Amino acid sequence: MTDRPSRTLPLPHPAGLAPSRRLLLSAGLGLAAAAVLRPARAAGSIRIGYQKYGSLVLLKGRGTLEKALQPLGTTVSWSEFPSGPPLLEALNAGAIDFGSAGEAPPIFAQAASPELRYVAAEPPAPRGEAILVPKDSPVKTVADLRGKTIALNKGSNVHFLLVRALEQAGVPYDAVKLAFLAPADANAAFVRGSVDAWVIWDPFQAAAERATGAQVLVDGRGADGKGIAPNRQFYLSRRGFTDSNAEIVSAVLKALGEIEAWAEGHAESVAAELAPSVGIPAPVLSVALGRLSYGVAPLDAATIADQQKVADAFHGLGLLPKPIRVADAVWTPPGGKAGTQAEAR
Repeated sequence: MTDRPSRTLPLPHPAGLAPSRRLLLSAGLGLAAAAVLRPARAAGSIRIGYQKYGSLVLLKGRGTLEKALQPLGTTVSWSEFPSGPPLLEALNAGAIDFGSAGEAPPIFAQAASPELRYVAAEPPAPRGEAILVPKDSPVKTVADLRGKTIALNKGSNVHFLLVRALEQAGVPYDAVKLAFLAPADANAAFVRGSVDAWVIWDPFQAAAERATGAQVLVDGRGADGKGIAPNRQFYLSRRGFTDSNAEIVSAVLKALGEIEAWAEGHAESVAAELAPSVGIPAPVLSVALGRLSYGVAPLDAATIADQQKVADAFHGLGLLPKPIRVADAVWTPPGGKAGTQAEAR
């Protein structure tokens, strides 16, 4: 992609971008990813799922995790995913051991399997997701979306943003038309005018703003700026893995903390490193990085409470097959504090 406007954004297009692969069934997550990933974990290894953007990509590119795990006799294998829902589908299926996703995918994953474990979280980044409208759109407020068609990735972090934004504007969830599309397909629909709005996360958000002049209708801060969707990134695993590999999980989190400590003060270098793999120019990535947050840490009571609000919202709309208690899935490392779980009870 060049910096000038174009008809479509050059978004990442891995083989797994078919929309049907990312749609969540009402009963929870399926197991399709198991058929396309490594079927079993070798002894002394960790299989990590990652998306094209974020700290895990930096960790993979620099090779620092492999070095950190050498003393433990542990090797690393990596698998790329287009979004959080299929990544957690693979995690639940036992096809990967560790990965990251936004707020909504873990909710559905926990409803599908009690094995899911939250191992860490990033601070909120509410500006890093938004409802976009074309630059010449007559839609000026969220209330104007009533009866309109909105594109989004089903079960992703932006799904919760849309739910909360409609709620704040007094628009019933069923008063809008939803087009569940992956980022690449949603971008194409947005550019050709097949949808009236697009709910999307960075760096795709920044790319759309630059390439099409798209306007932010509202982001995670909400219309009043008080916040409607924190937009946290979570690091996740399975109980079977964390129970027997706590030292490996702790080493991964330590390596993430170290790469983020570097990244926070080197935005231009980070953008330059990510640009080739993401397929978006470094200047656009710099905008997205300016809306990112760093600081991987265990889940605290406030984070768990915010995540519980996501679960309750989806269950209240009938989108989650059963109620869940987020605190039940929070991992406490051996020797850790009596637990963030207890704090949230």
